[in-house]
Amino acid sequence: MTYRKLTSLDAQFLAMEDGRAHGHVSVLSTYAPTTADGRALTADRIRDLVAARLPLLPPFRWRLVRVPFDLDHPYWDDSGDVDLSYHVQESALCAPGDDRALADHVAELIARPLDRSLPLWEIHVISGLADGSVALLIKMHHAAVDGVSGADVLRVLLDDTPEGQVIEQSVTPEPGRKPSQIDLLGRGLFNASQYPLRSIRAALRALPHLDEVPTLRGVPGVNTIARHSRTAKAVLERSDAAAGTDLVAPRTRFQAPISQHRSVAFGSVSLAEVKTVKDHFGCSINDVVMAMCASGLRSWLTEHDELPAGPMLSFVPVSVRTPEQIGTFGNRVSVMMAELPTDEPDPVQRLHRARATMTAAKQRHRTLPASLLEDANDLIPPALFARATGTALRHGASFLQPAVNAAISNVPGSPTTLYCAGAEQLSQFPISGVLHGVGLNITVFSYRDELAFGIVVDREQLDDPWPLLDAVRGSLAELTAAVSKPPAA
Repeated sequence: MTYRKLTSLDAQFLAMEDGRAHGHVSVLSTYAPTTADGRALTADRIRDLVAARLPLLPPFRWRLVRVPFDLDHPYWDDSGDVDLSYHVQESALCAPGDDRALADHVAELIARPLDRSLPLWEIHVISGLADGSVALLIKMHHAAVDGVSGADVLRVLLDDTPEGQVIEQSVTPEPGRKPSQIDLLGRGLFNASQYPLRSIRAALRALPHLDEVPTLRGVPGVNTIARHSRTAKAVLERSDAAAGTDLVAPRTRFQAPISQHRSVAFGSVSLAEVKTVKDHFGCSINDVVMAMCASGLRSWLTEHDELPAGPMLSFVPVSVRTPEQIGTFGNRVSVMMAELPTDEPDPVQRLHRARATMTAAKQRHRTLPASLLEDANDLIPPALFARATGTALRHGASFLQPAVNAAISNVPGSPTTLYCAGAEQLSQFPISGVLHGVGLNITVFSYRDELAFGIVVDREQLDDPWPLLDAVRGSLAELTAAVSKPPAA
């Protein structure tokens, strides 16, 4: 069987696309210009690499197939050929080819939607960098991969040694009989008949927690529905009613509909310095990252006279992939909401508050069903899903109470050197996406001895994110200074 149906969570990343919002995520890496045996790293080398490993990369083979009349969510078809000459593209920077020039080029590339008639990925091989290195931008659609499965894709493409890995020559699935449109219509009608029962089951799980769903919590009445559902559930189960979330996001320039344009900035800090701060204050690397983001935003917003009186609010993706689901693709993800203590003037107290808010967010998230986002989506019939999702995101950004202010994610990476087609990977930066109402995304990867930040913003909301990146990176100096500061007498 070469067809696999998307879940409602997978389909949400398609439904959100409207020519301005896009559902793909990316990673930008730079490599030595030549391999260990002296050959140049070119687009043809990357095409050869992907061709050899394509059997291990199902999302690189999948094409979307719509169900007639959108009666059900689409399917992935794993039975067609892949045109690597299209999917692996090459371009070159104009002089001087510095980081800003690379970021501007990347911003243009991520602003282009992926072609839905083809497998939803691209690799861009970029030359002309000032230091002679070669950059690779890998775009993959979130409908096919989440953070964990995206990392699985990178593990297939990248190697631990210049010599590469031995690839088992497993065979790509043989094309079976493709379901006809009549077959898909029949499946859609059958699944539509099962929708009421599926919706009831989803409602029992989702309604008490709707105020924890970032895409819904700003809709009028949702908080009331969640509160009453928690009370009803408590009565039925003869237990105490669970507490909901009272987190409120202030409105900033990033809480507006986004345009079709992007701006990008990227850079790194010393992972050793971050670990020194972590160890000294007894917190986690993620706590330090959240504190740095809060500090950078506070500094930048203050400079622009836009600092809200209260703390800002972020959503943080969380994997809910079980051990049995490791190695599968698609989305097994949830989100938790955490305050960013941008209202705290003292950097050390900001770190302590970041740790406390992340601890509270984790505790609150543990009470939520792992399938919450999918259950919330299952409340809407598939035939209405795409239209309802797109409308809610576009118009909600203008008129509804902001759900969150920014997306922030921290993904552990490789502590050792990686190679692509035999060329050493010099750096790796996350390049994520923005949504209507959430025009700021800060994602963090660790690689070797660095912690790499990638900032993506809507260009109409912020045309130059580099000062914000500098503020985030510079905040680490405040914390390292506090580490060496003698205790008060």
